[in-house]
Amino acid sequence: MLSYSSLAELVVAATEAKSSIARVALRDQAEQIGLGQEQVYARMRDNLLVMREAAIRGLTGELHSPSGLSGGDGLKMERRAQHAPLSGVFCAKAIARALAIAEYNAAMGRIVAAPTAGSCGILPAALLTMIEETGASEESAVMALFTAGAVGLVIANVACISGAEGGCQAECGSAAAMTAAALVEMAEGAPQAAADAAAVALKNQMGLVCDPVAGLVETPCIKRNAGGVMCAIAAADMALAGIKSVIPADEVIEAMRAVGAAMPQSLRETARGGLAATPTGIALKQKIFG
Repeated sequence: MLSYSSLAELVVAATEAKSSIARVALRDQAEQIGLGQEQVYARMRDNLLVMREAAIRGLTGELHSPSGLSGGDGLKMERRAQHAPLSGVFCAKAIARALAIAEYNAAMGRIVAAPTAGSCGILPAALLTMIEETGASEESAVMALFTAGAVGLVIANVACISGAEGGCQAECGSAAAMTAAALVEMAEGAPQAAADAAAVALKNQMGLVCDPVAGLVETPCIKRNAGGVMCAIAAADMALAGIKSVIPADEVIEAMRAVGAAMPQSLRETARGGLAATPTGIALKQKIFG
């Protein structure tokens, strides 16, 4: 298994090769598992196809979760995107897809954990919106998934990607960082800009707790996917504008690990604190489970 220990080493490797983080990750994975790069690329393209199918299914508005807590919001946002949304069409479409994919997950649909099921809408929403709304190529999106994967590996190896271990910052925060870096490279930004984007996105999600109402990955998880994709888009745009992260990406990841370790157990996926402990949250749990 690939074991990247820092974003800095990935940036150096990509810069020295006059390439991208995506190309480095593709090359390294192919070498490690003994397959050709074309075969590894094809496998990653399959992931993109699953992501696209999840977005399509989620946007029908026909699916609802067994609990009744979620379903249909992605379609509502898709309709809103047609009527001068305050966030602009691109962002509104990305929000719609993020909601739809996360809702599809809650309805037991087939998704790609990116890096987790609870944060599954953020990365595909951004990349699919780049394809559909800007005319970006499918190839650039597949390669961006390698960028995201490399960033996710660093975070997983140095800190964590589990809400039970580090709070939602470890899930939606990591997904936002992965997405921001992927967007930068999809827009032909430099490797260092991708790292800066990941740092900014993760900083803006730092401290986010994991407090699923009734212990289900629905409320507030689904709407946090919408917030995560917006955070990623903003971070990518800043990095592409030449704005750097004052704190290096690897130090941000270390800080996220420390913050997660400092969180009380009630705020790490136990459904004993945060929104899960509100009167409405408790009442919903009783209604669902009796």
